[in-house]
Amino acid sequence: MPEGDTILRAAKRIRPVLEGAVPDEILTPQARHARDRWPERLRGRAVTKVDTHGKHLFLRFEGDLVLHSHLRMTGAWAVYRHGARWRRAPRRAWLVIRSRGHDVVEFDGPVLELMTDGRTRFDQRLAALGPDVLADAFDASTFIARLRADDPTRGIGDALLDQRIVAGLGNIWKAEGLWGAQLDPWRALRDVTDTEALAVIADARPRMFAATERSRPDPSERHVYDRAGRPCPRCGTTIRARGQGDDNRTTFWCPGCQR
Repeated sequence: MPEGDTILRAAKRIRPVLEGAVPDEILTPQARHARDRWPERLRGRAVTKVDTHGKHLFLRFEGDLVLHSHLRMTGAWAVYRHGARWRRAPRRAWLVIRSRGHDVVEFDGPVLELMTDGRTRFDQRLAALGPDVLADAFDASTFIARLRADDPTRGIGDALLDQRIVAGLGNIWKAEGLWGAQLDPWRALRDVTDTEALAVIADARPRMFAATERSRPDPSERHVYDRAGRPCPRCGTTIRARGQGDDNRTTFWCPGCQR
């Protein structure tokens, strides 16, 4: 699933094309949106802002209308010069917005909806989100409060994937942040100090921001994720992997230096 850095990188590419412009054309090729009349409802409206919160992306239009996207496991945002070949088949496009000589395309997005600005503030799915890990100023106090309100026997590695606690962290940066903070993902929340929990965020944030500037992952950024069976680059212990939490997401960690 795309993590917060992937979504923020997409927003950075989309902003110069859409912000402040009235799109030349809006298309909704996916059959499920054929009757939604989004092109008619958004015609003549400028895009006022492109912003993100965790794994969610918002295209805000004049008149308090907002296109909300969550890519889940299959979706992707892309920006192409108009006329250039797309990297995914056109039949997989759910939304195409043409502006300033470019095509902004959302492919395979299972969550794509047009809503009012007010609904974005009160929608239960969005209102329940924790602080954005990539906000300009991370809301540490809310993060800690939500962490402490959770099940104290829950493993810290599982809790960090809960978007109600912190929005934008996924399996990659959870594993890498825990490694950077030398914290065992299986340690129960009751045994994790506030300082240790914040150290995970402090390690992950700058590396996630750096990832927003790259078009492809940098293998050197991965110390434990997807490296099971290899030696830890810090202590040499063999990296392990095991499913964790109700969703059984694979957790990668070093049992030698993560305590």
